[in-house]
Amino acid sequence: MSLRRRLALILILATGIVWVAAMVWIQTSTRARVEQALDARLAEAARMVSSLLSDRRIDLQSGEGPTAFELPHQPSGEYDQHLFCQLWSLKGDLVGQSGAAPNTPLSPGAEGFSDSEIEGEHWRVYTAVNAELGVRVMVGDRVIMRDRLVRDVVTGLAVPALVILPLLAGLIWVVVGRGLAPLTGIAGELRRRKSDDLTPIGPAPRATELRPVVTALNDLFDRVSRDRDRERSFTTYAAHELKTPLAGISAQAQIAQRASDPAMREAALAQIIGAVRRTDHVVRQLLDLASVDGGADGADCDEPLELAEVLRAVIADLSPLAEARGLQVETDLPRHPAPLSAPRFLIWVALRNPVENAILASPKGATLRFALAQVAESGQGTLWRLSIRDEGPGLTPEERQRATERFFRGRAGWESGSGLGLSITAAAMARLGGSFTLDGGTSGGTVAILDFPVAPAGA
Repeated sequence: MSLRRRLALILILATGIVWVAAMVWIQTSTRARVEQALDARLAEAARMVSSLLSDRRIDLQSGEGPTAFELPHQPSGEYDQHLFCQLWSLKGDLVGQSGAAPNTPLSPGAEGFSDSEIEGEHWRVYTAVNAELGVRVMVGDRVIMRDRLVRDVVTGLAVPALVILPLLAGLIWVVVGRGLAPLTGIAGELRRRKSDDLTPIGPAPRATELRPVVTALNDLFDRVSRDRDRERSFTTYAAHELKTPLAGISAQAQIAQRASDPAMREAALAQIIGAVRRTDHVVRQLLDLASVDGGADGADCDEPLELAEVLRAVIADLSPLAEARGLQVETDLPRHPAPLSAPRFLIWVALRNPVENAILASPKGATLRFALAQVAESGQGTLWRLSIRDEGPGLTPEERQRATERFFRGRAGWESGSGLGLSITAAAMARLGGSFTLDGGTSGGTVAILDFPVAPAGA
């Protein structure tokens, strides 16, 4: 169902409910007011007849049979003979009546208002006693006439409403359509767009309710545009990073194929092996980055992991590289750090890249220092900080600020680096809810700082 039809039906249904409730209220209110007015008229008519009797303007004949008279100011037409009057002596004799009044007493005789049933019809009667003349004046009307009067009044209101209701439904349909015109315009603009058009929707609609929708769409277009630009840059950089070593492999393979000198052939093969290693390094980091960006965990996190144990495993995995450079490793790790409920893959890639960077940045014979300590604690958990300190040439403040950009290499970048490692670490730490920063060492080198939040037990 379209939004226009849904809104129109809701409004028409709501209007119908209000209309029915109004008709019920009008009928109830009209009946109460009509009965109040007619009761007042009965009492007034009875008092008027009693006054006319006292003034001798209605003479009670002493002959046989009751005196016949007509009530003054009787309505004419449809409601002719609406009121009926009887005059009864205090002894119980009928001494007078209006033209069409029944012979049966309209009321038992008690003064005031009363309800009675005469010849199968319900009557409303008011009785006034004229003690001076010894007469009871009874004025009544049929209840069916009252119901008819109320029905006629309500019908007079309901019939125009029934005629207006279809017109009102059509007006609601047109008004809802006009009200949704800005939304229809936005939908038409989006429908006419090409798939690669991510420009913002403008100008902002006047309707206040549509502004958040347009703002959200423009924000979405902006995010998609940035992601697409980042993917294009990623593809371009990745192609460039893979093209260079592959070109070198091809050239060295041709040299090895044509070389007659064994030493030249061995040198070419060594170059091929080195290029293959660099290519493998780039491909592995590209896969890690795609996994982190794509939300792949690499493993479940049912079992909590000790951060210190994962760090020791990373150091052990990279120990051949550190030993080849003659590096010393010093660790200051707690014996029982709080467990970290996170995928092992994310922790591994978050730790491996800064450790590998520290090894490659350190001069031969230098010392790498690893320290893990709890730096904050609150009701929401604890914060564990891992610092990795090397003795390399260090980074400038500008390089430290850009170090997590993809494919960025500093002035001291090594030959096999791809410029992806620290960006992978930053993305992985963001997935873990932590943070990654770089700082300068007090005596040179660089300090990589990784902050891991650990939720309280049972959270």
